[in-house]
Amino acid sequence: MTQHRFDADLTSDDKLWALLSWLFWPIAVVVLLMEDKKNQPFIKYNAVLSLAFTVLLYLLGTITFGCLLVVGGIYMIYLAIMAFQGKWVEVPWLSDFVRKQGWA
Repeated sequence: MTQHRFDADLTSDDKLWALLSWLFWPIAVVVLLMEDKKNQPFIKYNAVLSLAFTVLLYLLGTITFGCLLVVGGIYMIYLAIMAFQGKWVEVPWLSDFVRKQGWA
């Protein structure tokens, strides 16, 4: 697990955008198009990770005929709550992949 720098200056706005990025993927796209939001590391990390997770979830859900969609949806709600609490969420394998690609 990678260590993140401690953000004492996280605002409730940052946490709200991270939460909304996890719950609604179109908002994550909007966040990445907004200059002031995509320059915030916490918001950008959560938006990119939520988009990558959503794509992976839909691909795996299609392969398994939707069986993973319910479980993945519940996990996304859990991750959204953790992001709203100001924690840097870690999705096994996917978080490291997103960082190695330079997306977040």
